[in-house]
Amino acid sequence: MTFKRIALPILVGLVLGASTAASLAGPNLVCIIADDCTWTDLGAYGGQAATPNLDRLCSEGKKFTHCFQAAPMCSPTRQNLMTGLYPVRSGAYPNHTFVKDGVKSVCHYLGDLGYRVALSGKRHIAPEEAFPFDYSGGANPDFAAIDTLLSDCKSREQPFCLFVCSNEPHSPWNKGDPSRYKPSDLELRPYWRDNPALRRAYSKYLAEITFFDGQVGKTLDLLDKHQLTDDTVVMVLSEQGNGFPFAKWTCYDAGLRSAMVVRWPGHIAPGTVTDAMVEYVDVTPTFVELAGGVPPEGLDGRSFSPVLLGRSDEHKEYVYGVQTSNGIYQFDGHYGRRSIRSPRYHLIWNVNADSRFDNGISKSRYFAEWRRASAAGDEEAAALVERFHQPPEYEFFDTQSDPDELHNLAEAPEHAERIAAMKGRLTAWMESQGDLGRATEADALSRMINGNAAARAAANARNKN
Repeated sequence: MTFKRIALPILVGLVLGASTAASLAGPNLVCIIADDCTWTDLGAYGGQAATPNLDRLCSEGKKFTHCFQAAPMCSPTRQNLMTGLYPVRSGAYPNHTFVKDGVKSVCHYLGDLGYRVALSGKRHIAPEEAFPFDYSGGANPDFAAIDTLLSDCKSREQPFCLFVCSNEPHSPWNKGDPSRYKPSDLELRPYWRDNPALRRAYSKYLAEITFFDGQVGKTLDLLDKHQLTDDTVVMVLSEQGNGFPFAKWTCYDAGLRSAMVVRWPGHIAPGTVTDAMVEYVDVTPTFVELAGGVPPEGLDGRSFSPVLLGRSDEHKEYVYGVQTSNGIYQFDGHYGRRSIRSPRYHLIWNVNADSRFDNGISKSRYFAEWRRASAAGDEEAAALVERFHQPPEYEFFDTQSDPDELHNLAEAPEHAERIAAMKGRLTAWMESQGDLGRATEADALSRMINGNAAARAAANARNKN
């Protein structure tokens, strides 16, 4: 498959002349993103999945330990990444969603600077006019098309921004070699209940992470082939958490926290690590700045190029999360979550705490065993099942002493003042986004591509006012 060429408006060229637009161009930009991958499962972050290519990239660039996306599911995450806007503000907050009329993306901003902007692999973004990429591939990247793209840009001396979007390790976990991950030898998460079905599934999932790492390697090899390595910023992201309980679909760290590794030879010090808090919403303005432009006003994100270039090791004081369960797979109901996190403390507000959350995870074989054990009087299993379906309205964690977020401190008197302050900041952030909590959750179907047509039309009319 070849790239689908879509004309991008070169506004800088219209205003300043095409030569000026070209002179603004900085390095090539490549963003490689996984799909449903918990960051701590990566070998490069101490996990059990072998990631030799990502390990190499860490040794050649900078590893971020506190990167977060704003939504723990695919479609809003990708649109958040590519627009520089948080999900509710852009309109892309449920899954299988689309941005509001008039929203622009990295395609426009870098196209205006003379870049060819392309995406190969999984899309999950809409509408096309908001994301006018040169597209190739299907569920996974087309490396033959990427090879052609790099050759073409090299011969034209045109800078490019390329998103290499994998579909791995998203279920059904049927790629890679699970034989290298013996189920009985695996270490499971402390918030899971052990059983053979879970171990088999986890083994297949880890194999797909290694498969994804191979895609990272193919991308790096193509850059080497075309002698583009030294002129290219490479960023690898793990996306939201995996499709096991208490990760994807939640605002826990296992759902919202992400791997981020960035290499730019001669500019980013190799083998470095930063604890600076960054978000996916910051990537678009960072790319614009690295490309020689000025990040557009009105974006929610801001450039973290000072962190990349070693001029700072701090970026944000707080990061935020949004989870909308209305309309997700195998769940017909409302269950919204919002969160705010500092470098140490994490507050989650379960907006619809009087409802019960559910999705396809609870239909799995391993979860069925949890349910049976719960019904038989096993208190540990009962607590896990209840936490999955109906956690308390507020959850508060000290991630320094409790990195797995096992102990809810929301009622602890010693944290009352801190919790109150973080609730205030979360409320102010929601107001700035036009997020009405329950009302926004109830309106989610209008923001889904296959949602209720009448609800969608009514919401679009409101958005134009």
